[in-house]
Amino acid sequence: MSKKEEKSSNPARILELSGKYWESFALHTGVELDIFTLLDEEGMTIDEIAAELSLSKRGAKAIVSALTALGFLEKEGEIYFDSREAVEFLSKNSPEYLGYMVRHHHYLSKYWAFLPKAVKTGKPIKKRSIHKPDEKELEAFLMGMFNNASLIAPRVADLIELKGCKTLLDLGGGPGTYAIHFCLKNPELEAKIYDLKQSAVFANKLISGFGLKSRIRFVPFDFTKDTITEKFDAVWLSHILHGEGEKSASKIVKIATSSLNKGGKIFIHEFVLDDDQTGPLFPAIFSLNMLIGTKEGKSYTESELKNFLASSGIVDIETLDFEGPSQSRIICGRKK
Repeated sequence: MSKKEEKSSNPARILELSGKYWESFALHTGVELDIFTLLDEEGMTIDEIAAELSLSKRGAKAIVSALTALGFLEKEGEIYFDSREAVEFLSKNSPEYLGYMVRHHHYLSKYWAFLPKAVKTGKPIKKRSIHKPDEKELEAFLMGMFNNASLIAPRVADLIELKGCKTLLDLGGGPGTYAIHFCLKNPELEAKIYDLKQSAVFANKLISGFGLKSRIRFVPFDFTKDTITEKFDAVWLSHILHGEGEKSASKIVKIATSSLNKGGKIFIHEFVLDDDQTGPLFPAIFSLNMLIGTKEGKSYTESELKNFLASSGIVDIETLDFEGPSQSRIICGRKK
């Protein structure tokens, strides 16, 4: 039997994948209604949950049942309470709360329904509103980025060699998660976050929360019209190139390189496709998200990212021994 015949002999995977969004929307709803925060300290009955959150009893019973079946809630007698996973990641009382990213995914879902149109036209469905964003969507996006980055930033800070570096530029750093953890790891390091002004409130709040106001500063910056006049010992670019086409992405790398001191280090953190563009899965699917939401953005291959660096005068280019939870990688080099 051929591989093609083996794969088509069982439709279960196709049907499961096709309806997977039902499970996603159940999770999204649990987060949006804040069910997990309500149940993280003590359990409640269906009637109590419905009354506390102003839900219909029918709706409360259906969503609580679904979340229990998904393993996010547990039940003893008539009492429902959070699973350990929900307490750790889905309650707002947890420092590891991932709800903002869940909400971000929910906001994106309305555009994914029009993916066939985007594939046909090659044009985005969602108009980028980064300069005039919806406040709730902006909060979900930026704090979602903080949620995600916080899961791996301590590990990245251990991996990235910044010995001898006194200054670091976090270009497009949003809420500044990586700048924060790099400074926590390297007591002599000072950092600046260059990003659009809309990120300032979130970044400054987090910087203050970590007690790093004297070492990290946010600088409003738009790479399409602003220039960087300062010089840094290291530059970090995390998940900003995928929002741009090749010409703009190359320009960003050149801007970053031009801000480096001689011998300075540059690090690119991205969802990286294999050079044959057949995987890994997350970067490949993420390219569809960029098709929906940007004019030219996409996931880049390892060779493309290395070429951006080489054409900007970077040497000693290498891919670090690192893979993030969404199959992200880090490529780095040094300015001559």
